[in-house]
Amino acid sequence: METEQWGRRIRAFRKLKGFTQEQLAQQLGVSLSVLGEVERGSRPLTDELLKEISQALHISTDELCPPEKR
Repeated sequence: METEQWGRRIRAFRKLKGFTQEQLAQQLGVSLSVLGEVERGSRPLTDELLKEISQALHISTDELCPPEKR
């Protein structure tokens, strides 16, 4: 369940910042399928990837954190 919450937040911020999945995946240097799995919550989110996503979206990792996890 926790990975799904992170994934929903990542997807929401990605869309808010105007990135397609393909654009963000390319910027992160990961495949489109990896980013899709992260956003669906079917792939665990590593600390390293979380940091890279937050940097790419120009937000803090705290902002990505689901409210109930803060």
